[in-house]
Amino acid sequence: MFFLKEKSIPLTTFFNDSFIDIHSHLLPGIDDGAKNIEHTLALISKMRSYGIKNFITTPHVLGDVYPNASDKIKEKLTEVQVALEQSGYNDININAAAEYMMDEKFSELLANDDILTLKDNFILVEMSYFNAPYNLYDILFEIQLKGYKPILAHPERYNFYHKDFQNFYKLKKAGCLFQLNLLSLTEQYGRGVQSTAEKLIKEGLYDFVGTDTHHENHLRLLQKIGTKKNYKKIEYLLKNNSKFLS
Repeated sequence: MFFLKEKSIPLTTFFNDSFIDIHSHLLPGIDDGAKNIEHTLALISKMRSYGIKNFITTPHVLGDVYPNASDKIKEKLTEVQVALEQSGYNDININAAAEYMMDEKFSELLANDDILTLKDNFILVEMSYFNAPYNLYDILFEIQLKGYKPILAHPERYNFYHKDFQNFYKLKKAGCLFQLNLLSLTEQYGRGVQSTAEKLIKEGLYDFVGTDTHHENHLRLLQKIGTKKNYKKIEYLLKNNSKFLS
């Protein structure tokens, strides 16, 4: 029996001029993403060729590992904006928020209202890949009590939830919005993540998408999502990025 490989379509079909990538690590030298300003420009240039021209980049804020203060993030953003202008990338629009690990440091920032939002009151949060915080639902409650709306980055990547899908419904009921990593539609993170992403899409549990770009290999793999089948599955999510976060 022969299986026809699905014909690829250009990523510019996915990413129109109004699309905003709300999850990436493009600020130079402050986390595990872009290493320096040259690396930043190279990543943005490649993403621009895919049609992505609007960014809210999200460096990690993670305890003592990546203790990125809001002022530092803003300074790095200005550096990137100046470099883009000097390089002639006048059609690129980039702002910055953060990807907050829900830990003790985050709770302190939240208490002090020292939070960089994606837009309005939307904030991007994540958990450890090993286990959820013991007080996860208390943190989600506090986020919303402060007037913010939590967007959980890549829920499909939390392997400890894969065997009990009801956890995802519980998170949604607790007010969590979900952001799909586009690379989870490929083999990048393993078959378990890929199948969980597919199920979350089927159940309509996602709200937004992001590339979570760290380096060139991510962008090479991103080309693999370029099929009509994938586009049809996530078209509404691509539109949500533009509709709610522009």
